[in-house]
Amino acid sequence: MKARVKWVEQATFLGESGSGHAIVMDGPPDHGGRNLGVRPMEMLLLGLGGCTMFDVMMILTKARQDVRDCIVELEAERSDEEPKVFTKIHAHFRVIGKGLKEDRVKRAIQLSSEKYCSASIMLGAMAEITHDYKIEEVE
Repeated sequence: MKARVKWVEQATFLGESGSGHAIVMDGPPDHGGRNLGVRPMEMLLLGLGGCTMFDVMMILTKARQDVRDCIVELEAERSDEEPKVFTKIHAHFRVIGKGLKEDRVKRAIQLSSEKYCSASIMLGAMAEITHDYKIEEVE
């Protein structure tokens, strides 16, 4: 896997993935940024969300669960001192579907966090990561 980050100006950077996609990252105005993109630490949190969501959806699809929507809401706390690493991360899953089985949803989230999600396992070496979920039934 490869990536490239190019400085644009002030606190603005252009990230380019090895798969050919680009994203703008920028710092807050009080650090010389112009708020043109996500913060680099937000990218880490988004990466964790995307990684675990990928796993959960793959597992639920293989388990033949009728998922209509799935959202993971992430909240993170950071250290007050440099380096301002994540110290706690909480992932709240909202799984929306028809006839979803709670044991399968719970197991999918557990498997992602403990076995499959590389981002979760890496960040979990530094931060306490917790999960919960809510199943919402649709007709």
